[in-house]
Amino acid sequence: MKTKINEETVKYLAHLSRIELTKEEISEFTYQLDTILKYMDQLNELNTDGIEPTSHAIELKLSLREDQRGPSLAQEETMMNAPQRMGPFFKVPPVIETEA
Repeated sequence: MKTKINEETVKYLAHLSRIELTKEEISEFTYQLDTILKYMDQLNELNTDGIEPTSHAIELKLSLREDQRGPSLAQEETMMNAPQRMGPFFKVPPVIETEA
């Protein structure tokens, strides 16, 4: 089967992406991209008439649990590993700069 992509194309794509590739990487990516494009051609040969478009091959199930209120640490236990504290609060570096 004729190749769909060549090393010049990979070099051009690398240039556009501002990625430096070695000769070995150019050769490897040429092979990989060509294989991918040939596989896409195989997929395009499939008859998909009557098949509804979908965004996933399998049904997705929500894997998150419901929020449930549970026991929590006491304030002093929570503050034990605080790098800096100010009384009962965590002390953090300023996020918004102010004029001095």
